[in-house]
Amino acid sequence: MSLKIYNTMTRRKEDFIPLHEGQVGMYACGVTVYDFSHIGHARAMVVFDVVQRYLRSCGYRVVFVRNYTDIDDKIINRANHDNVPYTVVAERFIEAFDQDMAALGVERPTHAPRATEHIPDMIAMIQTLIAKGIAYVIDGDVYFSVERFSGYGKLSGKHLDELMAGARIDVDERKRNPLDFALWKKSKPNEPFWDSPWGHGRPGWHIECSVMSQKYLGETFDIHGGGMDLIFPHHENEIAQAEAATGKPFARYWMHNGFVNINNEKMSKSLKNFLTIRDVLKHYHPEAVRLFLLSNHYRSPVDFSDKNIAEARIGLDRMYGIQRDLHTVPKTEKGTAACDDLERKAMQELEAFPERFKSAMDDDFNTAAALGYLHSLTRVLNGLIDRCKKDGNRTIPAHIAVAAQSVFRDVGSVLGLFNEDPEAYFARQQFSAVQECGISPDEIGRLIAERAQARKDKNWARADQIRAELAARGIVLKDTPQGTEWSFKSS
Repeated sequence: MSLKIYNTMTRRKEDFIPLHEGQVGMYACGVTVYDFSHIGHARAMVVFDVVQRYLRSCGYRVVFVRNYTDIDDKIINRANHDNVPYTVVAERFIEAFDQDMAALGVERPTHAPRATEHIPDMIAMIQTLIAKGIAYVIDGDVYFSVERFSGYGKLSGKHLDELMAGARIDVDERKRNPLDFALWKKSKPNEPFWDSPWGHGRPGWHIECSVMSQKYLGETFDIHGGGMDLIFPHHENEIAQAEAATGKPFARYWMHNGFVNINNEKMSKSLKNFLTIRDVLKHYHPEAVRLFLLSNHYRSPVDFSDKNIAEARIGLDRMYGIQRDLHTVPKTEKGTAACDDLERKAMQELEAFPERFKSAMDDDFNTAAALGYLHSLTRVLNGLIDRCKKDGNRTIPAHIAVAAQSVFRDVGSVLGLFNEDPEAYFARQQFSAVQECGISPDEIGRLIAERAQARKDKNWARADQIRAELAARGIVLKDTPQGTEWSFKSS
């Protein structure tokens, strides 16, 4: 099966055929740097990080561009509120975004341009549009005339007459059409500005992405991505500007990821359910967040809740646990007869997995299906490992351990998972859990010893009380022939 991508433009899955054989040019809209990035941004960044990782794993040479919008009304408003230059705001939140992406394991793009670095190029495109009669100047502002571009609305499926019928009266009555959008904005007093043929001002938002994408990828390139909220008007306007200026197709495949809801509600500052990436990472392992975000198909909405993220963490624990056991459980070149059935099943699953994984990813980057296959494989490997642990005479055949390690390594490189040593991962998890519950392992050990003495003295009330006290702090006790073991609750 060849790679198929759902193209928002055509509203169907299409075979992916790059413009240049063996190469892929890809652009994903970045963030406007006026505040800390939220979990919705995290989904978009993780999704397109996985897309470019998978394309590279397929042998493509990928040029991936993701921008920073570092001049915008929101940035100017934040700068005025904080009484600092706009550059201070932009630098602060670019740095914060980069830290968040590093924590989430999102690879740096090939190019990460800033809008303010490409203003001469934006002015040049605007001049071209004016010369073609598609843009017009009014008192230092420059607007794009949507009626002069016959394909306006083709990405979103919105027809110009329908948009006009539903349009509100624009506050700027100078415009020829209420739907016309700004290419260049005349500067207001005390605002940052750049010189232009139309006077002091700054670019509109939409022109920034059209120019930066074409600067690094050419007038026509392969993939343009972003959140579904960008389809209209941002991406629609990008297409109009770029194609009107060049007379050539802009992006050939349009990809859009779904929203992140919070406990089945739309994320919104007004609802006080607005979650920044760094707030989320204070409570959850970054790979658990990645696993959660990839557990649904990228075009579907995903619901962020404690329950759902806990399920992702349990799954991640299980996968890291297998990788740890593959190193620690004894291995032999040939398994014992008693383990033959389990070994055979495990090897069959391991041999089938690469093709299953590829089939899922080739089907419009279906990480949900790919992870489903990985969870199934995990259950089979767990069964084999548990049997070997329970019987000291049983071992894991070396060829199974090697094949399993290879699977986790290959999947991890595409999905951005399993970047930690398993022992370090569990040590980090335990440290985080200890911080959450506010009790040290030494204190837990002391209470377990006290409980053991209470049981010996048949003081069942005190023994039950200690168990309840620990349970209230998220600590589960398990009595075994070898003594009492403890662990943190999985959710």
